[in-house]
Amino acid sequence: MSAFPSGVTLMTTADSDGEPRGFAASSFCSVSLEPALVLVCIAKTAQCHDAFLENDQWSIQIASSVHVDLVNRFATKGADKFGGGEFVPDHRGVPVLLDAAVLIECEAHERYDGGDHTILVARVIEVDVDDRPAVLYFQRGFRHLDQVPLEGAL
Repeated sequence: MSAFPSGVTLMTTADSDGEPRGFAASSFCSVSLEPALVLVCIAKTAQCHDAFLENDQWSIQIASSVHVDLVNRFATKGADKFGGGEFVPDHRGVPVLLDAAVLIECEAHERYDGGDHTILVARVIEVDVDDRPAVLYFQRGFRHLDQVPLEGAL
């Protein structure tokens, strides 16, 4: 799968005690336009897995190149993911990264078993798009998104 380039997201919620919880994921995609649905997959072994089962309020942040260190922290088991002060709680108490390339406010639509992962399908409530390009993950490394369209692009 490392040969398939993908964007990088930070998925966040709050647990039943109001503590921020989150994980990094490249398994993110659009599911439906009407209603607007997206999906993200979380490992069942993730420390924050139960928080995403208990709370229906989520946020998805699409990372930009300035967030590589933050993405690495979110991808590290046992790391203090929210210790850097980059996140603030939104009106629902969900931690959000205000300078994300894209910030998606969402809520649970459905959860599915996906082997060693849980597939989280989210209904999109609001989207805030910044002007900075998203970062790509490709061949086990981060890459900048080239802004020059290819000939014949859709």
